[in-house]
Amino acid sequence: MEKCRCGFIGAGNMATSLIGGLIADGFPPQDILVTDVDQHKCEDLQTRLGIRSAPHNAALVESSDVVVLAVKPQQVRGLAHEIAEVVQRTHPLIVSIAAGIRERDLEQWLGGNVAIVRCMPNTPALVQSGATGLHANTRVGLQQKDLAESLLRAVGVAVWVEAEDLLDAVTAVSGSGPAYFFLLMEAMELAAMELGLPSDTARLLVEQTAFGAAKLALEADVGPGELRRRVTSPGGTTEKAIEVFSHEGFEQLVLSALRAAYQRSKDLSEHLGNNKQ
Repeated sequence: MEKCRCGFIGAGNMATSLIGGLIADGFPPQDILVTDVDQHKCEDLQTRLGIRSAPHNAALVESSDVVVLAVKPQQVRGLAHEIAEVVQRTHPLIVSIAAGIRERDLEQWLGGNVAIVRCMPNTPALVQSGATGLHANTRVGLQQKDLAESLLRAVGVAVWVEAEDLLDAVTAVSGSGPAYFFLLMEAMELAAMELGLPSDTARLLVEQTAFGAAKLALEADVGPGELRRRVTSPGGTTEKAIEVFSHEGFEQLVLSALRAAYQRSKDLSEHLGNNKQ
């Protein structure tokens, strides 16, 4: 990442992951600032990672080229009003990882004319294996886009979407996606124990199989459909299992689930934007 000063408002798990990823990627710890309502979190990050703590949010914004809003969505409106004056004076790039907060609402709360990149990361970012969708408003320059992308690439894959509304689809697919895989893993683990395997053996086999399948898909030059066909021998055990999945409407079930997540994401954005608290 190009030389700059990066501030994090909020020191929770996602912010900590991003900070750790930046430092592992070569970003100077002394150029990272953090604030949090829990000062102990800031002190812990200072001790472990060598970053700096700002006395308050306005001071952090004053000293940062990029400001990452890493607080709960319900806290963003109040925070934006708190830092709006200094944002208007210093014009940093605002990177929001708060789910459901639309760019137009955030920009309004910050006083207008603000460069904003909205991101939808997922929890595997905690182990530097995240998948993040990003969208920039029209005030974000090319250099600022590069900065935002470098920030999120420090903890995994980062992809841009052309329209902000597509972040609702990103939320449904990758934002909530880890839970879908955990649900499948949980079901497979229970089935394995039902078939007689000890619980520790069942868990290890399921977890390693999930890891191996994901790694194979990432490194293959074909899509998951072709990979599935390659491991499904005619008349074999895999084919029998796939037939059951298909007969029970697996693909339609997945589609219905993602549509529900997508609609909920849109509903939450509308609610958070209209919330007058």
